[in-house]
This record gives sequence, structure tokens and C-alpha cells, in this order.
Amino acid sequence: MNKTLIVLLGPTGVGKTDLSIRLANTFHTPIINADSRQIFAEIPIGTAAPTPEQLAQVKHFFVGTHHLDDYYSASMYEQEALSVIQRQLEVNGCALMSGGSMMYIDAVCNGIDDIPTVDENTRTWMKQRLIEEGLPALVQELKELDPEHYEIVDKQNPRRVVHALEICHMTGKTYTSFRTNEKKQRPFNILKIGLNREREELYERINRRVDEMMASGMLDEAKRLFHLRHLNALNTVGYKELFCYLDGTWTLEEAVERIKGNTRRYMRKQLTWFKRDSDIHWFHPDQQDEIIALIQQNLP
Repeated sequence: MNKTLIVLLGPTGVGKTDLSIRLANTFHTPIINADSRQIFAEIPIGTAAPTPEQLAQVKHFFVGTHHLDDYYSASMYEQEALSVIQRQLEVNGCALMSGGSMMYIDAVCNGIDDIPTVDENTRTWMKQRLIEEGLPALVQELKELDPEHYEIVDKQNPRRVVHALEICHMTGKTYTSFRTNEKKQRPFNILKIGLNREREELYERINRRVDEMMASGMLDEAKRLFHLRHLNALNTVGYKELFCYLDGTWTLEEAVERIKGNTRRYMRKQLTWFKRDSDIHWFHPDQQDEIIALIQQNLP
């Protein structure tokens, strides 16, 4: 089994996009994007999606392919990405996935539990309940129906809470009962390359990138989407803060500072997650020649 999936990962703002384009050109393969927000066509600025110029250089999968009101999950990404990977491996023996969404990367590399697909009636019903009853009430219901999952779920994330309740109501079983955490075997090698920088350098890059996003029209992007603020796809850093400015809760300056702070917090969360994986080979983004050499050693 010599076919290899190259996985380029790292925290937000570290410099994955530029390197992924060089690797794609070097190894003659498209880029399979692993970013759970860049898949949405309406929010390219606030998600730092590849620019039209970058997209023209290399074919990208999963960039701007869905809309904000589409239902999408890590399980759906797993199946769709594996299909693309398998096709690419048949062409030249290697494929390239690049991104920073921990759940998406894990879904492809390790697989995720076979949790039932939620039917449309249940999804619509729970969506309406979230609007009418609010997240705290649903969190309390999850505590009663599945106390084990309640202990570990992100109680501030409506999507996670609602999905667990959807499974509980649809199946009559706890969400926990479907979680086996068994690693799935893949019919290809996986080479994980992690990018990292000194913490202060990452902070500076994040702050500068937020300023660049604002200069590029992120506020106008948020204004166009303000009426959709209830959608889960917009429950993300950047839009949440600007919505608080648009509804009069914060000043624009305060909203921008909070975007920077929350992005830095997310960056630390990503690094904590990735550092648990001993299979990752870590590099500074400037070590491009060393990265290419490592990949060449692992290809047939």
C-alpha cells in the first residue's frame, strides 16, 4: 500500500494556504480543503478563504461549495472527502488535504462514529425549539436525556447540543450509545505535516489578518448576512462579534478587538488538539524544502 494522503494542518493564520499551493504544484495534485467554514460561498472574507487568484492556481475541493442554510456535518465531509481522495490516489498515488478544522481532519484520518442521519422532520422541529425555547432549556433537557454526553458537550455550541437531542428523540437512545470512538482503517498511508510558529508571531499574524479582513470588506459581508445571524454556520468567530456591533451591543473597535482575541483563543484550542497527535511531523512554514523532502521520502 504505497498510496499516500498528505495532510497539511496547523492553527489559523500560520500560513497553510501558500504552502499548500506550492505542494499541490510540486506533486501535481489538487487541494482538498479541510475548513468547516470555507465551504460556505457567502463568507469568503471572514473565513480567509483562498482568493480567486489562489483558486486559479490550483484546483480546490470544498471551497464555496455549499450555502449557509445547507445542512452539513463532519460525517458528510468524511464521505465526500474520501470519495475525492480515492479518485485522486488512483490518478497519481498521492492526494493533498489542507486545513485547520480538527473534526474534519479527524473524520478523514480516523473516521467518526456511525451516528444515524437525522430526518428532516426532527431537524425542523428541533430548529424551531431552539428559536422558541433557547439554548439553556435544551442544554437542561440534554442533561436529563443523556447525562453522560452532557458532561462533555460544548454547552455554548447550539449545533452540538441540538444534534445530540435530535438523536435522542429520533432513536429513543442516548447520543452516547452511538459513540464508539473506534479508529477506522484507511486503504492508504497518511502523512501528517503540522505548521507552527512562535506564539507571539502567531498573535501578530492573527491581529494583522483581522485588520486586513476588515479593510477587505468583512463588515459589509456581515451586514449582508445580519438577517441570517440565527444560522449555525454564522455562529463563528468574526461574524458573532460584528453582529454584536450591528445590533448596538458593542462599538466597532470593541468588536474588532474581540475578533482578534477570540481568534487567538481558537488558535490555542487548535494547537492543544493537534499536539495530542504523535503522528504529526512539525515544521516552521519557512522550512518548505525540508517538508518537500519528507514528502518525497514517503511517496512511492
